[in-house]
Amino acid sequence: MNTVIAFIIIFGTLVFFHELGHLIMAQRAGILCREFAIGFGPKIFSFKRKETVYTIRLLPIGGFVKMAGEDPEVIEIKPGHTVGLLFNEQNEVEKIILNDKEKYPDALVIEVEQIDLDHAMRISGYEAGNEDILTGYNVSQTSFYIADGEEIQIAPYNRQFGSKTVWQRIKAIAAGPIMNFILAYVILVALGFIQGVTVDDPVLGKLTKDGRAAEAGLMQGDHIVSINGDKMDSWTDVVQTVQKNPEKKMNVVIDRDGKESTVQVVPEAVKADGKNIGRFGSYPPTENGFLKVISSSGTTVISTAGLILTNLQKIVTGQFSLDMLAGPVGIYDMTGEVAKQGVLTLMQFAAFLSINLGIVNLLPIPALDGGRLLFLFVEAIRGKPINREKEALVVFIGVAFLMLLMLVVTWNDIQRLFL
Repeated sequence: MNTVIAFIIIFGTLVFFHELGHLIMAQRAGILCREFAIGFGPKIFSFKRKETVYTIRLLPIGGFVKMAGEDPEVIEIKPGHTVGLLFNEQNEVEKIILNDKEKYPDALVIEVEQIDLDHAMRISGYEAGNEDILTGYNVSQTSFYIADGEEIQIAPYNRQFGSKTVWQRIKAIAAGPIMNFILAYVILVALGFIQGVTVDDPVLGKLTKDGRAAEAGLMQGDHIVSINGDKMDSWTDVVQTVQKNPEKKMNVVIDRDGKESTVQVVPEAVKADGKNIGRFGSYPPTENGFLKVISSSGTTVISTAGLILTNLQKIVTGQFSLDMLAGPVGIYDMTGEVAKQGVLTLMQFAAFLSINLGIVNLLPIPALDGGRLLFLFVEAIRGKPINREKEALVVFIGVAFLMLLMLVVTWNDIQRLFL
């Protein structure tokens, strides 16, 4: 598979499901989600469905769900401003026109005296020609601004992120990483049903063509009873024994269809971590029973997450090199190598990346989901939110740190792969 296509599919899928988690839980809480984006930077493609604009953007370095109230609303109408009003059938203000009012001849033009689009949803002002009469108008809960011809939905306070309970906000933020774990689990379950899941029985799985096991006459399904007189109780025992005997003759006792026989095998010597180990060309045994696949996939997600956390611990404790990290360039290169091994291996790689993305996003670093969750947990304990200015400063520092880290990691990837 072409590396570019594979990378786009994997990246797009992981980001899509991550952001989908945020979107689903935010919408369930009643939060207005203005945009669902894959990528950053200029828009390549967009469409609107119900309240949300769905976009694909140029830079493949993440995605976002823009929830009303997370940032201060960019449009502010003050007393003295002149706006145009369009009404719905219930005689409520449906659209507030900020400029180019002449393009809307049906609009009622007023000079604003008072406006509350958070709670009361009401605007009052003076009509042209009736400057002595102050008139008030109710604003629809689903009203819009129109600025430069673009409609922007107004978010009453009860549709804003900050109006929701701490628990609702925690669910909206945590749902992204959780969705990554769910996606990884679903991929692994699918792979389990397609190709089976590895079990630790001393039985030969699929044999590689022209491998030493096949050349010696061994067959898939052969039960390994002993090697050089040592009893084999598990596949792990078989692998460890084979690795200790590169280019050495082994007497392998097998049970095939209830009959025992001895076969001589000479494992091939291969380099691993600077030394020779033996390999005889057999995959581990597999099963694809329903319960086995379901349980084994969950175990794989947990063990993979544990391995990633162990590596993160090494970073924190200083047992660390930049080669342990990979940015977009490094992931792109790995995707190309994995793609050469086929679609199933690529799916397994996608599951690993999805777990990785979920864990990294849960790190308590400002600008990541984990940092935002930390602020929310502090709010839950204190009983009141952290000062927005202080939070914004900490988030800015977090963003700067992540951008610097990404630049360093990307440059290291470029040096390692191309220079």
